Amino acid sequence: MNKKDVIKVIEILKEYYPDATCSLDFETPFQMVVAVMLSAQCTDDRVNKTTPSLFKKYGTPEAICKMKLSELEKIIHPCGFYKNKAKNVKATAEMIVNEFNGVVPNTMEELMKLPGVGRKSANVVMLEAFNSPQGIAVDTHAKRVSNKLGLSKSADPEKIEQDLLKVIPKEYYYDVNHLFVWHGRKTCTARNPKCNECPIAVYCKNK
Repeated sequence: MNKKDVIKVIEILKEYYPDATCSLDFETPFQMVVAVMLSAQCTDDRVNKTTPSLFKKYGTPEAICKMKLSELEKIIHPCGFYKNKAKNVKATAEMIVNEFNGVVPNTMEELMKLPGVGRKSANVVMLEAFNSPQGIAVDTHAKRVSNKLGLSKSADPEKIEQDLLKVIPKEYYYDVNHLFVWHGRKTCTARNPKCNECPIAVYCKNK
């Protein structure tokens, strides 16, 4: 797909999903980091039901540092993989306090130094917490949409992102990050995709 067609697809999706935004609830960059970490292999809805009780008492890196790991595990248990996630959340809080003076870093390179934060998560934090998209976060929905549109043949999220960045102008990064996820969740679903309702079906390579 050429750049002109990609822009057309984005414009169609913008009109189709005018309310496309981040699905995770947060108030600070640190809360965004934690929410993204908890969302791995877990629905955003489940994360949003879990984080209020966590952030009410432990909404800062300093507070997370002081809490017992067992208590953190108990609170985030509903999000799955809670032992590993708790360990990473605590280690991330400690690194932010000790190496970044309690302030969440605002560059991709520094964010990716945080335990449990990979490129996809860093992309989300840069977009949502700092309103400065540096790339495109490729989750399972964005991956599926990208493959079906023929924008990438890869199954690897980082390779898919690089393929997307070659054809999507930077001014569209903000929109694409939300639109591909929304389209994958609401229309181009993994099971029983609603192809008859799809506003960009004409561009699909897997019809």
